[in-house]
Amino acid sequence: MMKFRAVLALAGAALLSACGLNSVPTAEENAKAKWADVQAAYQRRADTIPALVNTVKGAAASEGKILTDVVEARAKATSVQVSANDLTDPAKVQAFQAAQQQLSGSLGRLIASVEAYPQLQSQQTFKTLMDQIEGSNNRITVSVRDYNAAVQAYNTRIRTFPDAIGAKIFYGAKPIVPFQAQAGAEKMPEVSFGNSN
Repeated sequence: MMKFRAVLALAGAALLSACGLNSVPTAEENAKAKWADVQAAYQRRADTIPALVNTVKGAAASEGKILTDVVEARAKATSVQVSANDLTDPAKVQAFQAAQQQLSGSLGRLIASVEAYPQLQSQQTFKTLMDQIEGSNNRITVSVRDYNAAVQAYNTRIRTFPDAIGAKIFYGAKPIVPFQAQAGAEKMPEVSFGNSN
C-alpha cells in the first residue's frame, strides 16, 4: 500500500509538472520583464527630448510649431503608462502604442526640419543628442522585438498541451498583447516649412 501511494504521488507530481505549474508563470514573468525593457527604452528617448528641443530652439526659433508638437507629444507619451498587469488589455496597450507613435512622428518632423539649418547640424551638442535619439530608437526596436518574442512564447505555452491545462485551471491565464506597429507607421513624416505653393 505504501509503495502504491509513493508511485501515485510521483505520478501526480509528474502530471502536475507537465501542466505548466512552473513554466507558465516563468514565461509570463519573462514577458513582463521584457515589457519593462520596452518602457525603459521609450523613457530613455523621452528623457533626451528636452535637451534636443532646447538645442534646436536656440538655432531654429522659427520652427516653433514643430517644437511645440514634440513637447506635447512627449508629455502625452510619458503620461500613458501600461503596467505589467495591463498587458492582457488590448485597449491599454493600443493607447500606449498610439502615444509613442505620435511622439515618433513629431520627432521625425523635427529632425527633418533641422536639415534646413546647417549651422545647427554642425554643433557638437546637436550631433550628440541626435546620436542619443538614434541609440534610443535602436534600443526601442530591440526591446520591442524581445518583448514580442517573449509574448509569443508565453501565448504559445498557455495554448498548447499540456501547459494549457495548468494555465487555465491554476492561473486563469489570458494571452498577452504583442506590440504592433500603428497603421501608417511605414510612411515618412510630412515636413512643411510653411512655404508651399
